[in-house]
Amino acid sequence: MVDTFLFDLDGTLLPLDMEKFTLRYFNELCNKFASIFEPKTLQDAVWASTKYMISNIEKEKTNKDCFFEDFQKRIDHNLDDLHPIFDEFYMKDFANIKDEVEPNPIVSDIIKLLKAKGYTLVVATNPLFPKEAINHRIEWAGLNISDFNFITSYENMHFCKPNKQYYEEILEIINKKPENCMMVGNDVQEDMISSTLGIKTFLVDDCLIDRKSPEYISDYKGSMEDFRKFVESLPSVLK
Repeated sequence: MVDTFLFDLDGTLLPLDMEKFTLRYFNELCNKFASIFEPKTLQDAVWASTKYMISNIEKEKTNKDCFFEDFQKRIDHNLDDLHPIFDEFYMKDFANIKDEVEPNPIVSDIIKLLKAKGYTLVVATNPLFPKEAINHRIEWAGLNISDFNFITSYENMHFCKPNKQYYEEILEIINKKPENCMMVGNDVQEDMISSTLGIKTFLVDDCLIDRKSPEYISDYKGSMEDFRKFVESLPSVLK
């Protein structure tokens, strides 16, 4: 029986145009580091280190460790001097990107209803960012951090989507079996891969991303409004 919902963030809980979001993100980041890096130098290094982080399958390293391990190799500056700037960026400057997104009011209703029915809720976002950046986006979606039992970030995860080890790690952390969980997301390859572990899936098609390969068939598919109706039909799991 499903008693736990894993939610993707970008494009699912928070509707957004990923291309516009990424462009604005790099504009803000490059402005923050303007006195240290040429924009292209910083952007190329961040992209390359992010790809390295995504490809990592070493369980001993957090995603954050992987990112900065690779990033250090690509720059001529001491990370000890850069960490405070990164921290300040994600705490303050990252919030400037909020005007690139518009929350879907249905999302708040869905989360309230699931909480009232006693379901365990997880933000299963691709953990490429620190918790501050993820918390910002959860709040932009009109939600509270306290709504969720667990939130993935690059500090607390050792794998990224679309590696299935990412989902295995979440299950281990929240102490749930695959058959107890449903993954709700908008990305066929990154989110629906969870089905290979036996996790039920709901593909939200409002901001659909489908690279066509590999192909995964979701258990359910529809808009966020369709998902709201689905949630309304669910039984309470309160004991």
